Amino acid sequence: MKTWHPSPPPQRVRGWEVAWRMLRPHTLTASVTPVLIGTALALISGPWYPLRFLAMLAASLLIQAATNMINEYYDFQRGLDSADSVGIGGTIVHYGVSAAIVLRLALALLAGAVLLGIYLALVSSPWVFGLGLAAIAVGYFYSAGPRPISHGPFGELVAGVVMGGLIIVLAFYIQTRQVTVLSVLLSVPSIFLVAAILMANNIRDRDNDRVHGRRTLAIRLGKRRAIIVLGAMMAAAYGWMLGLAVLSVAPWSTALTLASLVSAARAIRRFRRAYLPAEMMPAMQATAATNTQFGLLLTVGLLLSRLLR
Repeated sequence: MKTWHPSPPPQRVRGWEVAWRMLRPHTLTASVTPVLIGTALALISGPWYPLRFLAMLAASLLIQAATNMINEYYDFQRGLDSADSVGIGGTIVHYGVSAAIVLRLALALLAGAVLLGIYLALVSSPWVFGLGLAAIAVGYFYSAGPRPISHGPFGELVAGVVMGGLIIVLAFYIQTRQVTVLSVLLSVPSIFLVAAILMANNIRDRDNDRVHGRRTLAIRLGKRRAIIVLGAMMAAAYGWMLGLAVLSVAPWSTALTLASLVSAARAIRRFRRAYLPAEMMPAMQATAATNTQFGLLLTVGLLLSRLLR
């Protein structure tokens, strides 16, 4: 006979701590580094506009934070999140925050991003607003709708292109009002690394996701092959960047990104040794750290190329 144990009551923490956790701050660097890269590239050849940079940075952060909240809301509604879930924002299941409040806050953040998009379109081009709306739509339908993007095998690709590649090109465009071949080429490594963050998340969650009907790439591949693909994504980012530097397409100083290889290797090693979701958290953190370190080092490399000209 099974013994029934009551669920623990919601944890009592300060309001600002709950709000901070709701944002999932450890994920926000993924929306910061693309803006830094695109802006640093623009600085190589011309002036920069601080207000445009700040507006772009704020809009990117708002979209990322809202996407996190929408993900939490719909995962809760579909029963994916529980008090035992590992690595989630958890403000609904852990702290008793109303699911409706989480969704309303997310929509408010998206409204703020739309207002910033209007400003950026006025100082650059209407296309910026259109592409910004596309990014917002991807952020919403990544978790929402009858067939969320995150439930299928293309979530990594879509997130990588939008939150990695598109943000870099937009950040460059609002400063220069042009799209260059180099701005597109430099966005490719971020596509791979942002996709790697999603792949790492899906590797950790594959068992729970399978039970709830998801068919992510990690589920389709299985753990061993998913880790191989994760490693290939990281290798592609570094190989691409090294190729650009060696061929003098990008400044040689951008090879500084290779210093973050240690974090990438650590992530793969930890995934191979882990079996339970909680054991995979350090591997996920190392994957996110790889993207952050790569982006910051690329930004520094681009700025150095301007100083050393």
